[in-house]
Amino acid sequence: MDAVEAARAVVEEQHPEARTAFLGGSVATGRGTATSDLDVVVLLHGAPAPYRESLQYAEWPVEMFVHTEATWHAYIERELPTRRSPLLWMCADGLLLFDTDGLLLFDTDGLGARLAAHARALVASGPPPVPADEIDDCRYAITDLLDDLAGSTDPSERLFIATELVRRTGELALAVSGSWGGGGKWLARRLEKTAPGLNARFHHGLREVLDGRAEPLVTVVDEVLARAGGRLWVGYKRAGTP
Repeated sequence: MDAVEAARAVVEEQHPEARTAFLGGSVATGRGTATSDLDVVVLLHGAPAPYRESLQYAEWPVEMFVHTEATWHAYIERELPTRRSPLLWMCADGLLLFDTDGLLLFDTDGLGARLAAHARALVASGPPPVPADEIDDCRYAITDLLDDLAGSTDPSERLFIATELVRRTGELALAVSGSWGGGGKWLARRLEKTAPGLNARFHHGLREVLDGRAEPLVTVVDEVLARAGGRLWVGYKRAGTP
C-alpha cells in the first residue's frame, strides 16, 4: 500500500465523517526515507477534535493531527509568532486526499482547498519579524557557548557544546534572514534553502571540534553572529519575573 492509499484508508477508517484531509510532511514533498511516517491532517465538524495521535496502519507509522476549522486557525495563529508551524506547512505543501474515484475525500464544501490556499499564502508572506530582544537572547546564548568551547578541554563537553552551538547558530541564521524556522531535519532543510553551504560548513566545523580544532566552527559562528550584531555579553540584561 503506497503512502497516499494508506493515508486515505486510515482517514476513512478512523474518521469517516471527516470534512477534509491532507497528507503532509516528508512523504508528501518527495523527501521521505525508509523510516518516514505519514503526517495526516484531518478536519472534523467538532469533537473529538482537536487532538493528535500516533498509530500504526498497515506497514506505515502514522501521525494524525485532528482539528476543527476553528481549532486549525487557532493553532496556526498561536504558532505563527514562533515562526515554526508544522501544521501550516503540512497543509501548504501537503496533498489533499482523493477517494478511489479521483474525487476529493469528503471535501464537499471546499474546506480543504480553502485551507490549502490560506496556508500557502501565509507561507509565501513569510514569518513575522524576530523581536530585537529575542535576537539579543540568541547572541548572548551563543557567546556563552563560544566561551565554554574555548575553555573546555573535555572531549565529551566539547561534543555537546559544539552541537548546541550548531543548532542555535542555525536558528539565528534563519531568524536574521527573515526565514521560517524549523527543528531537527527541518532546520537543516530550511538552512539548505536560505543559506546554501552553511550546513556543510557546520558539518566540517563540528568534525574539526571532535578532532580538537575549534577554529573552523568558531569562524562560521562568528560570521553568523556578525549579521545579528556580533557577540553579546557585557551589557546584556533581562528582568526576572516577580
